Amino acid sequence: MCFNFHKEREKYIAHQHANATAYLIPFIEQSLPIHKGLRVLEVGCGEGGVLKAFLDRGCQGVGIELLNGKADRAKQTLQNEIKTGQALVVNKDVYDIHIEMDLNGRFDLIVLKDVIEHIQNQDAILSKLRDFLKPGGHIFFGFPPWQMPFGGHQQVLASKFLSRTPYFHLLPVPLYRAVLNAFGEKPRSVEDTLEIKETGISIERFERLIRKNDFAIALRTFYLFNPIYKYKFNLKPRVQFGLLSKIPYLRNFVTTCMYYLVKKEEAASN
Repeated sequence: MCFNFHKEREKYIAHQHANATAYLIPFIEQSLPIHKGLRVLEVGCGEGGVLKAFLDRGCQGVGIELLNGKADRAKQTLQNEIKTGQALVVNKDVYDIHIEMDLNGRFDLIVLKDVIEHIQNQDAILSKLRDFLKPGGHIFFGFPPWQMPFGGHQQVLASKFLSRTPYFHLLPVPLYRAVLNAFGEKPRSVEDTLEIKETGISIERFERLIRKNDFAIALRTFYLFNPIYKYKFNLKPRVQFGLLSKIPYLRNFVTTCMYYLVKKEEAASN
């Protein structure tokens, strides 16, 4: 298994694009046709690989990326589409975005791929994203449940032993920190890993927040093997076994990825 995947940026971008083309878009199209002119926003667009797949289908795309380096790489990845006015990359905090001035209006579809599990206040971001959607608009979420074998993203750690050790991210914070330090992880890596522990999200919590913010679940798929593993580890994507996907809480430990498509519903008036 290759655990240095995230250091190979060009390959990473290509694999994100291929995964979005082969799995993410077909999943969405079970409910929402992806067609020319559809306005798509990706929050946390990284280097632009996922958004590029939508642009290839003729969509109008905007990517929001907080990190300067990733935003610059996204602008490079999407340079042709940016030149023609088909795409835009906005290097800002999503909470500082002005819908009209920064985004040129609302969207039919918002995409968060491997992003929601990194956000501190997930309730607040869901409320914010409602404002970015047209009436009846949709949001795609793809994320690993926190309790899954590598839900702490420990595969990116420098220690080969820790990067291959499942479930140890579930240790209590003091012990978890002690283990990371004992294996020589750099202070920045330790803090980043602990932050993921703080923001990781379960299936049940995600669905509670979806309902609270007046979204309806249009589609969901539980994956035993995340589709991106095809590109990372040459493992064929596999949907979770039906029985396991129906057992609350336990399913988080054996499901490596969730795909959701949720639809904006108008809040009931009092």
